[in-house]
Amino acid sequence: MNEERLDRIETKITFQEDMIEELNKVVYQQQKKLDQLEAICESLVSHIESLAEERSESMPAIERPPHY
Repeated sequence: MNEERLDRIETKITFQEDMIEELNKVVYQQQKKLDQLEAICESLVSHIESLAEERSESMPAIERPPHY
């Protein structure tokens, strides 16, 4: 009886170790993807800001019409 119990416990521990390793791999892949998405977002923000600056530089300042 004790040997059966020990075998079941060892089997459960082995299964849990495998599951933890698999979960670690998933978390690692998700973190890599998050890092990529953050880099893309930063690049897009930078690009949008530069476009906004170019546009504001190329457009004349808004002036009041002469009849005011």
